[in-house]
Amino acid sequence: MAPVYDNKAQAAYDYIVVGGGTAGAAVATRLSQTLPDKAILLIEAGASALDDPNVNIPGLFGRAFATSLDWNFASVPQAGLNNRVTRVNRGKMLGGSSGLNIMVWDRASAPEYDAWEKLGNPGWNWESMVAAMAKVEAFTPSLDYGGTAGVGTAGPIKTIINPYVPEHAKLWIPTLSSLGVPLNLESLGGNPLGAMFQPNTIDPKTYTRTYAANGYLPAAGPNLQIMTDTRVAKINLDASPASPNRTATGVALQDGTVIHARNEVILSAGSIQSPGLLELSGIGQKAVLDAAGIAQIVDLPGVGENLQDHVRVQATYQLKDGYTSNDRLRFDQAAAGEQMALFRAGRLSMFDYSLSSFAFTNWEQTVGEAAAAALTAVATQSAAASPTSNSSAATVTAAKLASLANAAVPQVELIYANANVGIKRYPLPDDPLYGQQFVTIMGGLMQPLSRGRVHVTCTDIDTPPAIDPNHLGSAYDVAAAVAIMHFVRRVAGTAPLRDLWAAEYEPALDAGASDDQWRSYVRDTAVSIFHPAGTCAMLPRALGGVVSPELTVYGTANLRVVDASVMPVLLSAHPQTAVYGIAERAAEFIVRDCKAGGR
Repeated sequence: MAPVYDNKAQAAYDYIVVGGGTAGAAVATRLSQTLPDKAILLIEAGASALDDPNVNIPGLFGRAFATSLDWNFASVPQAGLNNRVTRVNRGKMLGGSSGLNIMVWDRASAPEYDAWEKLGNPGWNWESMVAAMAKVEAFTPSLDYGGTAGVGTAGPIKTIINPYVPEHAKLWIPTLSSLGVPLNLESLGGNPLGAMFQPNTIDPKTYTRTYAANGYLPAAGPNLQIMTDTRVAKINLDASPASPNRTATGVALQDGTVIHARNEVILSAGSIQSPGLLELSGIGQKAVLDAAGIAQIVDLPGVGENLQDHVRVQATYQLKDGYTSNDRLRFDQAAAGEQMALFRAGRLSMFDYSLSSFAFTNWEQTVGEAAAAALTAVATQSAAASPTSNSSAATVTAAKLASLANAAVPQVELIYANANVGIKRYPLPDDPLYGQQFVTIMGGLMQPLSRGRVHVTCTDIDTPPAIDPNHLGSAYDVAAAVAIMHFVRRVAGTAPLRDLWAAEYEPALDAGASDDQWRSYVRDTAVSIFHPAGTCAMLPRALGGVVSPELTVYGTANLRVVDASVMPVLLSAHPQTAVYGIAERAAEFIVRDCKAGGR
């Protein structure tokens, strides 16, 4: 029992899944397993990278960025970032961004999932989502994790708390504890606040990445056909004889091939490209479609709007002599060879390393009660200063302000990285600091008020979309980023972590730097954490929604979107757990409808 890899398509399938990434591979596998008599096609634009070491070896995470396994998108110039253009990395391979990301496995707070239901999506809440997310994982118990709530044990995605913890990283939790951030040994259960070693998507038997391509797809049956290196140009739509909604009749490939769908088309191309494929198919707002030369078939103004993303700022520190970071693998080729030999032999090595030292805090834990109140006031003022006729924007802003007022919802993420991963890159060979080793503390803004958009600009699918995340487009987001930088510095300057480093490499601003200097710094250096969401939002149509609570595109009878683009509000977590959960729930909806309709 195994899926069929074949780029020669049949004339028709019962279900066509467009996009073989995190969600697409998951939903296609579940349909194959539960509907064994149905023919399912999964179409992926990228290649299979199952044997690529830059995907599989944890210590090489990030090496697949800017390669053929990455779509290599870029934003339009960002006014909030002093007109910088930022990278928009997205996975272009089987498994998508689950094969490109940094393997973090976490969850947001329970109230954030409950907020989806309050926005008009019955059944979308913490209870339903945690059940779906637990189906995904097979977590290996650890002394660094003490709870069972929300933890799955029999899913296709293997998760562990990485056993490779550098000696200096063991000072992370004691440092946070001395600042009043408590240890959290059960962060997957709906309360992520605290400091912890976070699970990663790593197989405990092989110590390699586990992701949608090698976790889900091998469990599919021969009724699933997988086409790789194949691009879909658009979804074909026809008038539905039984309702005013359009019927998705199949897809047209870039080479002109038409493949028919007897039951449904499921779009899982991600937050950047799912809205674009809807627009290329004639679904979207008229002004965008007219400008791109596309005839409108379904009027749906929310398509491509509501783009939300996490941003991060960071500080990097030069370690004292005697401490080792993964920077050593950059300049010491003999050591890199020795460590790779250990990894290949199945022994613990620096190439086992992944980001696992984390903390999530609310504003009071981050800056204190008075400063937290001031930030909340700035957020309220920012929202009031940005009046909009866009109902989805107003709805999402209200939900974000409610989260800001809830002390159970994280506002800040801290990540301790065992290398220089800052904006100021590792020193070049002619630099006196070449050969030194560094660590970086990254601070992420979890509830940004800024929202952007992504739209196609023409009918050519080889032309990248116009991506405008609107990073730091809100005065609150700028103030929050500055506050996070101050917190990052305070963490770095607190014992025992302070005893590790000899000098601050970045930002290297004086202790008395002005607010203007700090605002300039964050605008010059803030970057995306690559968590785009919300561009096909699950909201009521009257509020700018694109899909229903069943994930069906409004104005269509049998076209669904299943990926991070349906999230109405971005969560305070790395999104892959939620994306898998969305895919699990979508498969249940599709199977239920199939059986109810006798199809």
